Amino acid sequence: MTTATVKSKSESTPTSTVHSAPQRSPLWNRLLKNRYLYLMILPGFIFFVLFKYLPMWGLIIAFQNYQPFLGIRGSEWVGLEHFQRLFEEPTFWMLFRNTIILFGLNLLFVFPVPILLALMLNEVRSKTFQRSIQTLIYIPHFMSWVIIVSLTYVLFTTQGGLINEGLASMGFSKFSFLTSPDWFRPMYVLQVIWRESGWGTIIYLAAIAAVDPQLYEAAKMDGAGRLGQLWHVTLPAIRSTIIVLLILKVGDVLELGFDHIFLMLNAMNREVAEIFDTYVYTAGLRQGQFSYSAAVGLFKAGVGLVMVVFANWLAKKYGEEGIY
Repeated sequence: MTTATVKSKSESTPTSTVHSAPQRSPLWNRLLKNRYLYLMILPGFIFFVLFKYLPMWGLIIAFQNYQPFLGIRGSEWVGLEHFQRLFEEPTFWMLFRNTIILFGLNLLFVFPVPILLALMLNEVRSKTFQRSIQTLIYIPHFMSWVIIVSLTYVLFTTQGGLINEGLASMGFSKFSFLTSPDWFRPMYVLQVIWRESGWGTIIYLAAIAAVDPQLYEAAKMDGAGRLGQLWHVTLPAIRSTIIVLLILKVGDVLELGFDHIFLMLNAMNREVAEIFDTYVYTAGLRQGQFSYSAAVGLFKAGVGLVMVVFANWLAKKYGEEGIY
């Protein structure tokens, strides 16, 4: 076959076009690669969308004189009237003072306890003893506030309470701890410590477990004892975890929880126990002031958002990672 014939055949044959496979985007590749992990977080994602984000549409009633039979679209628009009313209420500063004081007590006494417990448990050499203590201190986290307040009532009530009966047997007069304004805050703090400290300890123990053992070996070679290793190795290693949890804690500055305070609240200690959460319940559900209670809730959320942003900015300013 001559060269001309080969050339003519090649020219007569249609040129085949090779189509490359479509290239997936890097985002799609990551989603496909980690599809099982995303499937695991899907229930939580759906929960937050349905119960946290979609209900935010209802915040519009904070700017309306909402009437249930008219609905959101038919209710009268009043702007910032409910917020103005909140700040002019005689009880506003009482609510604000009580909430800030309880938050400050949480930050001062409750927040450091899990850190101290984790540091002490980390020094325990017997793993069996360590796990036993860890289990005992985080079991209360799974109890509801109803159970915890009920136990408090059984211990401190004047009618057959264990503490008061003990005082009476020693010749002292019974004291009404549950209705005393002076005893409300100490009892509140002790209850929160008992219930929540064990759960926080798990988080810090997990952070401590990730510390490189070679750091402790290096500290030993430099002459550091147990306390020196704790101060120069363990605490700096879990500092980022402490900062993140502190930022999240600061975001709850006006969000102390309704059920705990409501169960401890009574007519005698209302001046020191009433907070925004219980006030929203009273104004919104018991008195039917839906728009006003929505305005109070939005005010709380706004303060929490500002505090989170400020705490995160402050953490980054001093060289920490923050939460975003």
